[in-house]
Amino acid sequence: MFVVLIFRAWLELKNYRLMWREMEWQQTYRTMSRILKAEKDLFSKVEGGDELYQLLLEVFKVNEKQG
Repeated sequence: MFVVLIFRAWLELKNYRLMWREMEWQQTYRTMSRILKAEKDLFSKVEGGDELYQLLLEVFKVNEKQG
């Protein structure tokens, strides 16, 4: 029985770590979304900036139409 409890605790720890990493990524995506939207005009002033901007939108899963 003790072995089962240890195994379940180990699984819960792995799931907790996985969920924590996912929450960190979601926070990163939200932060990058705000930064990219705020600095859109900066990208347009640089040669190739529009392509870079579109690439960064895809990388960070930013929905440009989203408020």
